[in-house]
Amino acid sequence: MPPAIVVENLGKSYRVQHQQTRGGYKTLRESLTSAAARPLNRLRRRLDPQSSLPDPTSETFWALSDVNFEVQPGEVVGIIGRNGAGKSTLLKILSRITKPTTGRVTINGRVGSLLEVGTGFHPELTGRENIFMNGSILGMSRREIQRKFDEIVDFSGVERFLDTPVKRFSSGMQVRLAFAVAAHLEPEIIIVDEVLAVGDMEFQRKCLGKMGDVANSGRTVFFVSHNMAAIESLCESGILMERGRIASHGPIHNVVGTYCETLLAATHRNSHHGSNAPLNGVIRSVQLVDRNSGEARFIKLGDDLLLSIQLDLPNHDNHPTIGVGFDDLSGTRLLTVHTPLTCVVPGVRGHCRVVCHVPRLPLPPGDYWIKVAVSGSGVSADSLDRALLLHISEGDPFHDGRGFTRGYCIARSEWRVVPL
Repeated sequence: MPPAIVVENLGKSYRVQHQQTRGGYKTLRESLTSAAARPLNRLRRRLDPQSSLPDPTSETFWALSDVNFEVQPGEVVGIIGRNGAGKSTLLKILSRITKPTTGRVTINGRVGSLLEVGTGFHPELTGRENIFMNGSILGMSRREIQRKFDEIVDFSGVERFLDTPVKRFSSGMQVRLAFAVAAHLEPEIIIVDEVLAVGDMEFQRKCLGKMGDVANSGRTVFFVSHNMAAIESLCESGILMERGRIASHGPIHNVVGTYCETLLAATHRNSHHGSNAPLNGVIRSVQLVDRNSGEARFIKLGDDLLLSIQLDLPNHDNHPTIGVGFDDLSGTRLLTVHTPLTCVVPGVRGHCRVVCHVPRLPLPPGDYWIKVAVSGSGVSADSLDRALLLHISEGDPFHDGRGFTRGYCIARSEWRVVPL
């Protein structure tokens, strides 16, 4: 069976214009002169590319450069990277919305795209009419829309307002209806760009569940998201984009790990310039350590967590308290531990080291930001939002190897069977 998608030497460039005029505006004379000279410059470059001087008012920006990969049928691929890395440009080329500047893309199968949820909705038409119109824009036949109509309405939760013009919908209702239509596409290849950020928390759970169904249906899926938990739970392989190029391509856990390392390196660079530095200098350092107080790089699922925190505590504070928070990469707080320092070392003052021990840390495999905060007498004394990037690898301390490691937290439990 041929690959579902083959990308060869793909590149996409844009011309970026720069305003050179005073105040950022052009006069009518300058605009007319520039417009008249533009065809002549193009002709000169075509006849003799070496003879023309570079245009100081514009430059060429490569959003993608030398991108190569293959995707097999039924593979679920996560695309990750910072804003501006080229993820959306890549998806628009795969969706045939825009043409590449260099290279080519070979696609074997019908493609459905969820790039900009709600594109094609008409405010004057009712919700019912927009379902049929938007479904047609996305490539669904009228018979297919009729067959799935009840499912779409039920998923969106806007049944009461189905015959109301969409312009009277709230923005959340419009997004729910748009996603409901797009999510019921049934192409061989589906391309999804950051659609799990729509709606309220309950609807996001429904979206994630629907994407899970799509991923498990045997269809080829391209999935872009900044939600690393969703990426790792839905995808098998991943592609990390950096400055328009592929920085890493392989198993999703490895790619996410590489991405987190780049985030941590950037955080450390920024900390030298004060953007992630402690507020008041109370927190000196935060380090993951092992039982022998040596530096550790990661822990396994179900292992004890040991954090070494060096502090400079003010002498006037009689009741300092330290707290440690665990956030996912999207910034959602998953777990918090805290305790009065006076319970650990009575009367501690000045420069000291505090060890935070969390037995059998109940977080699943993945990457987490650790935040450390110190408060005294009810007033925040110091905090460090991204003190450490914690990586938890696969392990099997209290399971039998069946892989029940999904969810925000994993707790130990005891089971017994009672005959009836």
